[in-house]
Amino acid sequence: MDEMNSRILGVVAIAVAAPAVSLVFSGPAQASSPNVVGQKYGDASSTLSGAGYTPVVRTTVGDRLAWSDCVVTNQVDHTEQPAPNSSGSAVNQTLVSLNCDAAVASAKAPGNSLGSPEGRAAAAAAKTSTTPTPAAPAG
Repeated sequence: MDEMNSRILGVVAIAVAAPAVSLVFSGPAQASSPNVVGQKYGDASSTLSGAGYTPVVRTTVGDRLAWSDCVVTNQVDHTEQPAPNSSGSAVNQTLVSLNCDAAVASAKAPGNSLGSPEGRAAAAAAKTSTTPTPAAPAG
């Protein structure tokens, strides 16, 4: 009977110890940066910096726009570790991919196709911004 009790006690000890060990060896929970996909890089950069992240442009597509006007198409959080044997601290970075083509393709400039949801949305937004607002009636 003593052998049975010691086996049960061993199983219980392992069951209790396993979660505690996993907590000790797992790192601190990593918070994620704010979602900036779909925003212009100028706005996204400000949002990320305000949240304590350093924005880093990882890839770009196209060259028709200034970076501040390019649209963020992807983001990945990354922690840059300090150099070994330095007194520096880790830096939270957000690596972004930018689309710097025109909003809508034309015969002279690459961009989104009017057949795509992005192209239709860009064309509708451009049409809305160029449509004159009717003047208020006099009187």
